[in-house]
Amino acid sequence: MTREKRTASALDPSGLERLALRYVERFATSRGKLTQYLERKIRERGWDAAVAADPAGVAQRMADLRYVDDRAYAEAKVAAMTRRGLGARRVAIALRQAQIDEADTREVEPAVAEHAIDSALTFARRRRIGPFGPPGADRALREKQIAAMLRAGHGFDLSRKIVHAEREIGPDDLF
Repeated sequence: MTREKRTASALDPSGLERLALRYVERFATSRGKLTQYLERKIRERGWDAAVAADPAGVAQRMADLRYVDDRAYAEAKVAAMTRRGLGARRVAIALRQAQIDEADTREVEPAVAEHAIDSALTFARRRRIGPFGPPGADRALREKQIAAMLRAGHGFDLSRKIVHAEREIGPDDLF
């Protein structure tokens, strides 16, 4: 008894709409990410219709129906990333990858700046950096710790202050 591999049929406009609905019901997403997903599905399965495929139009229709909200997605992404201890540069990269437009990105930038110090301290605690790590760190270890904080998207000055702190610090101790 052999199992036959079932191949999916080529997509048509209603199939593309069903895929989009299924995707937005399962995942928080942006218009750009939804468009990329639909384009990938069209490449994988093909297109079987007399009209041209319009994944961007389907994504826009989902946004018009309020199933996709780029601004809400950006706010949620910023909140999640800052809670994890990631800095402004990493947040900006994630929003760019999600194809959030500049207007929505500018709207959420104050939230990123507001939580920059708390986010950096969270990252330092999680990774046992500076005063949250073992005492007596040598120069090479401190440089590695600063590099880790820079990769996490934090600024150099803030990273340096946290790494070189002698005791556990809070947001009020930094500025």
